[in-house]
Amino acid sequence: MRTFRNRTVRTLGLTGAVAAAALLLAACGEDGSMSGMDHGGKTATTSAAPSAPSAPSATGSFNDADVMFAQMMIPHHEQALEMAKLADGRAADAGIKDIVAAVEKAQDPEIQKMKAWLKGWGRPESAGAGHSMAGMMSEQDMKRLAGAKGEDFDRAFAELMIAHHEGAVTMARDEQRNGANAEAKALAGEVVRAQTAEITELRKILDRLG
Repeated sequence: MRTFRNRTVRTLGLTGAVAAAALLLAACGEDGSMSGMDHGGKTATTSAAPSAPSAPSATGSFNDADVMFAQMMIPHHEQALEMAKLADGRAADAGIKDIVAAVEKAQDPEIQKMKAWLKGWGRPESAGAGHSMAGMMSEQDMKRLAGAKGEDFDRAFAELMIAHHEGAVTMARDEQRNGANAEAKALAGEVVRAQTAEITELRKILDRLG
């Protein structure tokens, strides 16, 4: 009986020890697993956190001359586009049609660019009353252009666009002298370059038309 009883006690003790060890290992496994999960969670949270966007520099520093250049050049370009649209179905000269295509290609993107500048600068698109723009066509000029066709249109378009471009070049040169914004001054330089070249071509067309 004693031998049986001793064996039973030893067996129970061994079973208890194994059970305790198993529980301990399980606890360690759970701790390790949870610890890994916590670590993984922290890593995921850190990597997913969006970085703070840097403040856009917009178009850099600017002054009143830059603002005025954009505010006045926008309607100036818009009128040039109106003049170019009138060429559809009216212009006959290939050179005039080339100038029209160049105006449409260049000036609409420039308008959008200048509008974006003014928005970024917190300034209105319009300069308001009391500001005259060199080279702008009168209502009578636009009616004259709309009423012409063929060679008459080509001649009128060339004469009016020369005056219009000369006004734009004058404003662009003022910006080059007085502006502070690098992008605005670069655009002014492009206006001077492109429109001076177009003035030269328009004068050649006038000479050809007689």
